[in-house]
Amino acid sequence: MTDRFRAGAGRLCLDFIRTLRHRGTSSEAEELPDPAAWGAWIDAFGPFATPVRPTSVDDAWVAREAIHSLLTDSLRPSVRQRLNRFAALPVPAPSLTTAGELRWQASDPPSAMVALLVHDALDLVTSPEFARVRRCAGPTCGALFLDTSRPGTRRWCSMEICGNQAKKSTYRAKATAG
Repeated sequence: MTDRFRAGAGRLCLDFIRTLRHRGTSSEAEELPDPAAWGAWIDAFGPFATPVRPTSVDDAWVAREAIHSLLTDSLRPSVRQRLNRFAALPVPAPSLTTAGELRWQASDPPSAMVALLVHDALDLVTSPEFARVRRCAGPTCGALFLDTSRPGTRRWCSMEICGNQAKKSTYRAKATAG
């Protein structure tokens, strides 16, 4: 996995919606601006053994926003229809090579990846884990993550980035006040 995309949100669909960084802020940044970036994301997170080269990123954007809406808003009929349309697409299928290795195949890997992401999101919102989906407390982050901490009190999507920044800010404020 490359450092180009963030991982570690706890579910594949949560890592996917984080490709729109700093959502809703003046620092909002699109990590999937073109088909090449979408292909790189699939290569980093998907199950396929060979590189995927999509010709469009449009379905990925639509699916990402539908998944985000599913996880954060009341479900509007148009969003539900989009999710159901994507969920009906064929998902990657496993196959065993002559060497006994597992490979995942699809006639249309980008569409299969979208279907896989929507399946993961639908599974998440209908599971008990959904109660542990949190929004990062970082003031400019807002990423969603699955809180797998024992007490269920995790505040940041990443202790190394957002948590560290918060601790630095607290330290600086105390040092300045003291």
